[in-house]
Amino acid sequence: HSPIRYAWNQYFAYFSPEQLSFFSRLLIPPVMHRLRVWDESSAARVDHFVANSDNVARRVLKYYRREADVIHPPADTEFFRPLADKPKSADFLIVSALVPYKRIDLAIETFNRSGEKLLIVGTGPDLKMLRKRARPNIVFLGQVPAEDLRALYHKARALILPGEEDFGITAVEAQACGTPVLAFGRGGALESILPGQTGLFFPELTASSLGAALDKFRGLKFNGAVIRSNAEKFSRRAFKEKLAAYLEQKWAEFKGKR
Repeated sequence: HSPIRYAWNQYFAYFSPEQLSFFSRLLIPPVMHRLRVWDESSAARVDHFVANSDNVARRVLKYYRREADVIHPPADTEFFRPLADKPKSADFLIVSALVPYKRIDLAIETFNRSGEKLLIVGTGPDLKMLRKRARPNIVFLGQVPAEDLRALYHKARALILPGEEDFGITAVEAQACGTPVLAFGRGGALESILPGQTGLFFPELTASSLGAALDKFRGLKFNGAVIRSNAEKFSRRAFKEKLAAYLEQKWAEFKGKR
């Protein structure tokens, strides 16, 4: 999915100096250097890179100095769909691993201020810290069965994507259920969300920026059918067709060189 995050672009999100002990600050940098050297040498042996987004392709070019073709990953748009028997709610939703670079802390700060209900699906090492920060309007659901997740997507007022995503498959799953997405305006979200039609972007990783986008969002109306139609561009069928065409092309190029 991406060059190793904690070795490259997300190093300080995982290893911020204020969170490390004295010995960790001494040990981690040389270990990461050796990991980067190994990673670069491994990348040099790859024939063709396929990235899951333009965002990741740019990262491959930056760190490995190699071009990458892009094939967006599939969402199960047959399973994730609008549910006619489930009414919409006023709740907002996050579906995410609870790790630093996902910036769940930013969403918690924002919803602590607004008082609106925020449901958080997922687990991870930041769970304890995030629970301490959250007010009662923010509910942690842990892992949920697929059917429950589909219902949560459908009923949500919007899915919140507070961090920069490689691609952001949850944004597509939510849209497949007819639900708009409010996302940080960088990374893979730019490739799956149509601003004003299937969601909105906020420009800065701050609670005030997300809060301003929430204020704007409340005044807008979205068409669930339009949102669903956008998600279908990332169906499993579309993915299989693109992957098959790519493999056929590369195989033909290989045979032509023999």
